[in-house]
Formats: sequence, C-alpha cells, structure tokens
Amino acid sequence: MLIDHRTYTCRPGTIRKHLALYEEHGWAVQRKHLGEPVAYLVTETGDVNTYVHIWAYEDAADRARKRAALQADPGWQNYLALSAEAGFLLSQHNSLMQPVGFAPPPRR
Repeated sequence: MLIDHRTYTCRPGTIRKHLALYEEHGWAVQRKHLGEPVAYLVTETGDVNTYVHIWAYEDAADRARKRAALQADPGWQNYLALSAEAGFLLSQHNSLMQPVGFAPPPRR
C-alpha cells in the first residue's frame, strides 16, 4: 500500500472559499478517478489555514495510473484553472508514505 498525504495552506480567510470551490468543481471528478479518500480534514488548532487529504493506492503503479487519468479529465483541468484563478492556495506539501507492518491502516 502507498499513502499519499497532502497538506495545503490557503491564504488567511480563504479556506472556506477554497473548499467550496473544490466541493463544487473538483470533489466528484477526483473521487471518480482516485476513489474515496482515507481522510479529508481541516485544521482545528495550529495553522487554521491548512487542510489535509490522504489517499491510498495499491502501489506506485496504481497511483500513477489513477493520477494520469485524473490529469487527463477535462473536468479536473477546469477545476485546476478555477483554483489557480481564485488564488486561494499558498502552498502544497506532498508525502508518499508506506504503512509499518505492525500497524497497517484500515482498508476501505
């Protein structure tokens, strides 16, 4: 299993607007290609301008296949253009991670 852990930081005061834009234009198309996320979370304490989403893949090849299909989807390209135009995002940090043998993540 390969876990894709992503943390995004929004400009102060824009996280709700950004997530509303994503919900309307990106959520369905992303799930169509990647399946259900392991988690999609907003920060309650600390840097409240951040959110995290976590996706699970069988392996790197599965991730590459699904991400390529997502990038080729016109609906996703539309969302990316709308997101860039809105300018809500400041940064993105991605980590590809593997579970340890003694504590595997729950299967969906």
